[in-house]
Amino acid sequence: MFNRKKKRKRREEERLVESIRRAHEEWRTLERIMSQSIDPSEEGYRELTVAKAKYFYLLREARIRGIHALS
Repeated sequence: MFNRKKKRKRREEERLVESIRRAHEEWRTLERIMSQSIDPSEEGYRELTVAKAKYFYLLREARIRGIHALS
């Protein structure tokens, strides 16, 4: 029973770390696109802001849970 809980927790931690990596990649990609745009749209800025907020939210969640990418 305890072994299942540990496995489940480990899977959740791995999913969170993967979500953080994807959110970081999305944020950086949008940032690069916006910086290279001649006339960036307001919608683009909103998407960039949302992507950045999502990334920092996930980082905060991992810190609260004590999850490290190297562990």
